[in-house]
Amino acid sequence: MIREKIWTRNFIVVCLSSFFMFLTFYILATAFPLYVKESLHGNQQQMGLAITIYVIGGVLIRPFSGQWVDKFGKKKMAVIGLTIFLIACIGYFGSNGIVLFLVIRFLHGMSYAVASTATSTIASTLIPYSRQGEGIGYFSMFMSIAMVIGPALGLFLWKDENINVLLLGVCVIAALSLLFMLGVRMPKEDKANVIEAVKKPAKTRKGLRWRDVIEPKALPISLVGFTLAFSYSSLSGFIASFTKEIHQSQLTGYFFVAFAIMIVLFRPVIGKVFDKYNEHILIYPGILIFAVGLLSLSQARSGLMLMMSGVIMGIGYGALMPCFQTLALKLAAKDRRGSANGTFFLLFDLGYGAGSYFMGLIASYTDYRMMYEVAGGVTLLSLAAYYLLHHVPQAKAKLHIQKSNIDVV
Repeated sequence: MIREKIWTRNFIVVCLSSFFMFLTFYILATAFPLYVKESLHGNQQQMGLAITIYVIGGVLIRPFSGQWVDKFGKKKMAVIGLTIFLIACIGYFGSNGIVLFLVIRFLHGMSYAVASTATSTIASTLIPYSRQGEGIGYFSMFMSIAMVIGPALGLFLWKDENINVLLLGVCVIAALSLLFMLGVRMPKEDKANVIEAVKKPAKTRKGLRWRDVIEPKALPISLVGFTLAFSYSSLSGFIASFTKEIHQSQLTGYFFVAFAIMIVLFRPVIGKVFDKYNEHILIYPGILIFAVGLLSLSQARSGLMLMMSGVIMGIGYGALMPCFQTLALKLAAKDRRGSANGTFFLLFDLGYGAGSYFMGLIASYTDYRMMYEVAGGVTLLSLAAYYLLHHVPQAKAKLHIQKSNIDVV
């Protein structure tokens, strides 16, 4: 039996487009709080807003982005999203005040939500159905690589505190993302589906139903993804402050490198196991490993223990993220993949935003060690969430199908 190809020209091109988009995100997420403090003379709250307002923009548009992708076409919405994404990057050149800067950040977050939903939906369309787990794993691996390169490149571009150098570099990278997307050739079948959807007369009904913007079949696993993002926010938002507290700030960058290397190393294996066996064989151990990593981080007092925590969490997170996203896509109908992607990323963004706030609150009233202990506990709770929201319903559905087949026979 000949295996269907994953690494086609179009798949490689869309992976590169996604890579440059996420690279832009991580560069600005690292450098912009410093820019707000040094150049715009903002306070700590405004430094945090540089990230929060971007997430809010994305969360508000996420529910609609999936619907637009399904209705108007994946590539069309990706090009529109990435064009506005680039325009926002250019717009930062004229944002001399904090208010205008935050307005552009908000619009930038909205464009990112549309572009990322469309881009990941395109990738899922290009991957053979029999190899969805493996293909989505490779696609998200490019995001992990951007996560490693982005923060270091952001600090490098900002080293002379020259905003023009930073923005010029970001604009070039955002332009590359758009150019690669323009080079994607969508399958004829996908184009035909878009034309049919546009021509098809819409059913007259009052108002907008929640099912129009949320994919119900993707909602349970997306809620489990919410808990993962809630816990993960403790890493991206507070690890630098924690490493400084334990006198290991020189290892902050290496921590994320170790974290991402584990994701990249195990990603091909994770995808193949997902496609060959059921998802439970990866998700239950993945949740446990990620929780162990967070709990070991809470007790870290040396550089070695800090790095080991990063390695452990990289393995766990690397198994969970592609599994959750692939399940969200596979459980939905083909013409609802955009909505499924939008649903997953909406819940993930909400988890990330809520987690950042509550983890910061816990740290302010206790300390970072307690915060990571709580994050580990929340991760363990997601075991129950996964079992109740996904495992049990799927088992019942399979049993029902088996009984129906027996009755037919």
